[in-house]
Amino acid sequence: MEGLWALRVLLLSCLLLPNPVCSQTSPDPGQHPADPEEVPSKHQAARATQEQKDSGVQEGLPPRPHCVRCCEPPEHRFSYPQYHPQINMTILKGEKGERGERGMQGKFGKTGVAGSRGHTGPKGQKGSAGAPGERCKSHYAAFSVGRKKPLHSNDYYQTLIFDTEFVNLYDHFNMFTGKFYCYVPGIYYFSLNVHTWNQKETYLHIMRNGAEVVILYAQVSDRSIMQSQSVMLELREQDEVWVRLYKGERENAVFSDEYDTYITFSGHLIKYSGDP
Repeated sequence: MEGLWALRVLLLSCLLLPNPVCSQTSPDPGQHPADPEEVPSKHQAARATQEQKDSGVQEGLPPRPHCVRCCEPPEHRFSYPQYHPQINMTILKGEKGERGERGMQGKFGKTGVAGSRGHTGPKGQKGSAGAPGERCKSHYAAFSVGRKKPLHSNDYYQTLIFDTEFVNLYDHFNMFTGKFYCYVPGIYYFSLNVHTWNQKETYLHIMRNGAEVVILYAQVSDRSIMQSQSVMLELREQDEVWVRLYKGERENAVFSDEYDTYITFSGHLIKYSGDP
């Protein structure tokens, strides 16, 4: 037991006490520094000498084991950590530059497939009333004239003149020339009514710009009768419409008197050409 206790004390002194050789001897300035490999050998020799002395003091005890240094060499005992500096890049960030010019527009891509129809949204609120619009412009044209005097014609072409004015809106019918002048283009309705003469032929045309449109004709008869003709015409502005007598093989005549009106010619606008 005493030998084990002495061994523990020796090991503890080897670890904690400084090197006795190094503390007692100082290097000579004139000498060269010792080789690192030679320092451990001298240290071991001094330790062996000290052990022999201790073993001589305690005679009769078993020999003690040699102490072997387990510490690292002085040059490897202390190691300093390597420091790697890190730079904060946000500190080195520069100021915001000016905006560059806008580049050219690229080509349009292909049209995608139409998606499915979405759900019907909720009904919105009623909007406010808008500003009043322009007043509706209406277009009118109408006339109705008559003749109280009979007419016997020996000429081949003669315009029928009227002496009685029933309706002549805006004076579109000229009572002196016997013609209707179109100032409002559109579709018109015209009607002609005459009374024939006994033993005389009645032969008339409704004319448009010098061309016959429809005819009103009655053969020679012992009795006088009422004849009528009507037509719808699409007129352009400045078109003319009138009634013309035509002489055939017999005398052409229409009957009337001062007390009653037997001959009438009427017309009115049905639809203005500018309306949808």
